[in-house]
Amino acid sequence: MLNQDILKGKWKQIKGEAQKKWGKLTDDDLDQINGDREIFLGKIQENYGVAREEAEEMLDDFERDQVS
Repeated sequence: MLNQDILKGKWKQIKGEAQKKWGKLTDDDLDQINGDREIFLGKIQENYGVAREEAEEMLDDFERDQVS
């Protein structure tokens, strides 16, 4: 999992990858997220109809891909 500060600091770089992975997230959603993990999780849950645990797993996988 990415450190919250790293996620925020790299958000501009990561934002495009997030848009590719989660196409249901709008530009407004991504602007609201702005690197905030809690908001990111909420947007995944809201747009994809998944439970928090599943959203966390999805986000953890995404974050791992970003650091590898």
